[in-house]
Amino acid sequence: MTDVLTFGCRLNTYESGVIRGHAEAAGRDDLIVVNTCAVTAEAERQARQQIRKARRERPDATIVVTGCAAQIDPQAWADLPEVDRVVGNTEKLEPGTWAKADGPAIHVTDIMTVRETAAHLVPSFNDRVRAFVEIQNGCDHRCTFCIIPFGRGNNRSVPAGRVVDEVRTLVECGYREVVLTGVDITGWGTDLPGTPSLGHLVRTLLDRVPDLPRLRLTSLDIAEVDETLYRVIAEEPRLMPHLHLSLQAGDAMVLKRMKRRHQPEQAVAFCDLVRRLRPDAVFGADLIAGFPTETEAMFQATLDHVTDCGLTYLHVFPYSPRPGTPAAKMPQVAKAERKARAARLRDAGQAAQDAFLKSRVGQRATVLVEQASSGRTEQFAPARLTHGAAEGDLVEARLTGIDNGTLLAEAA
Repeated sequence: MTDVLTFGCRLNTYESGVIRGHAEAAGRDDLIVVNTCAVTAEAERQARQQIRKARRERPDATIVVTGCAAQIDPQAWADLPEVDRVVGNTEKLEPGTWAKADGPAIHVTDIMTVRETAAHLVPSFNDRVRAFVEIQNGCDHRCTFCIIPFGRGNNRSVPAGRVVDEVRTLVECGYREVVLTGVDITGWGTDLPGTPSLGHLVRTLLDRVPDLPRLRLTSLDIAEVDETLYRVIAEEPRLMPHLHLSLQAGDAMVLKRMKRRHQPEQAVAFCDLVRRLRPDAVFGADLIAGFPTETEAMFQATLDHVTDCGLTYLHVFPYSPRPGTPAAKMPQVAKAERKARAARLRDAGQAAQDAFLKSRVGQRATVLVEQASSGRTEQFAPARLTHGAAEGDLVEARLTGIDNGTLLAEAA
């Protein structure tokens, strides 16, 4: 069996499934594929650590490195003594890449020349009941801290019909929940004829695949959310009421220096509006601590933003300088201070999540069972059923308590 070690985002998780499928179809059982992430220096460090460990454990395996970090700096990964091949983000999704036992040491093309992305059917996600579907790749924006466009290229959307076909197939295979993923999913459609919106895709998908029980969205850029998506949020219970937002900061000047396209008050207004449309909605957010030039007062504004927006789940990054980005040339916050601010943000996020879980006790929820009678509610809260249930079941339950950060649930 091909081992695929995945770092980073849900899109990488999806693409690792594509890689595994291609490699196994080619009969490759000699491979260890490391699908890297370039968002932070820590992600790259962890990938290098796993490469060294993989070589020690399987000295005869062929180690192939791919993903965003490999796309951006292929030579650096090829120079590692444990690595046999480096493959780019486009090449990793091509069946022919994995059909050969050998090939060039570096097989990476210019990602900026790629003009489209394909829908890849992944028939299995390691027996998960939740499947990811890639609806777009790349990003047309150039936030000053972000290196990812240089690893993923410009925005490329999968046509709606192909997304519908893939989701329909997954539902026929038994998946109860589908997550739409990409680098910038709210940018979906800007490169397609007629420039349809993400809301149009979601509406079309839910209409044409009526047997899909649950649909989720990955990270949203609130500057790109369209009116149709607001209406779907309000009207369609199969679209889960958990939205993850790409906010990054809660201070106006920091957002400007990040070259983000929204202001703090817009984020607050977005969350307020969605709650009016969908009272059970909860929000997660990406936040960066210690961005260059960030003062204590600016950081406090981001800390306050957690409460102002009513955020429940935080994904916190201490700022990591990425060579080649404008932010790397700005005056830097001391590394120790970045880590300390990230810890404070994580504490705030944990407190918010604890408060949310406490508020759910005594309420009803539908739990999608993933394994060992544990799963997730509509709002992505972890839940454990007190009586056994089969993997893939959707169980109507009453939430009775909390145990170590997990809701306890009894079948209703």
